[in-house]
Amino acid sequence: MKENLYKYILGIADNSLILGQRMGALTGHGPSLETDIACTNISLDLFGQVRSYYQYAAKIAGDGRTEDDIAMLRKEREYVNVLLVEQPDTDFAYTMARQFLFDVYHFMFLTELQKSKDLTLAAIATKSIKEVSYHKRFSSDWIKRLGDGTELSNQKMQNAIDNLWTYTDELFHQTEADKAMVKDGIGVDVTKLKEGYYKQVIEVLEEATLNIPESKYFQKGGKEGIHTEHMGYLLSDLQYMQRAYPNMEW
Repeated sequence: MKENLYKYILGIADNSLILGQRMGALTGHGPSLETDIACTNISLDLFGQVRSYYQYAAKIAGDGRTEDDIAMLRKEREYVNVLLVEQPDTDFAYTMARQFLFDVYHFMFLTELQKSKDLTLAAIATKSIKEVSYHKRFSSDWIKRLGDGTELSNQKMQNAIDNLWTYTDELFHQTEADKAMVKDGIGVDVTKLKEGYYKQVIEVLEEATLNIPESKYFQKGGKEGIHTEHMGYLLSDLQYMQRAYPNMEW
């Protein structure tokens, strides 16, 4: 159980770590000062959440590693985030589409994680869901604003949704650690979230006058440590300071 719990925690935390890194890269590059600050705050929220997860993971591992070691010093194949969150900031529409597609899932996931028999995970979820509620509202508003905006903004958002849609199904795949934690009453059965997720997403897309992607082909692999070509570049930035100056702390 100890090993499965450790892996399960990483499966949750790595999503927020990598998405937090992506959003943090937008600092100073937002379309307006207010939006720039909002995106930076979302990044900080996600990093704050992962600290709690990694601190717990380090305690579970009990091998002397710290939260910083777990967050910063693993190899690419040892990160188990979904492929969606590592996709690059092609433009602002991509950034908001990626955030939205994850936020809807994240909010639903944390809602259920609050019921976990693991009191530490339940407490982290209860604290984090307040922040994620704002993230979801923020990204949903931008989907509507750009989708139902100008012809150009609609086209850009449609392209982003079409291209990122292929990564959404992986959110509901279960690893062996996931299955074990669900069986023990600790984890969330993400397969039960799928129908409600797509219902919520489609409602927002329709309000934004966007077309629902018809593609039935989905990509996966991130939860097993098999990532896209973007992940290595992201980690080179994320890990640089920790590897260049060992033993630094957040």
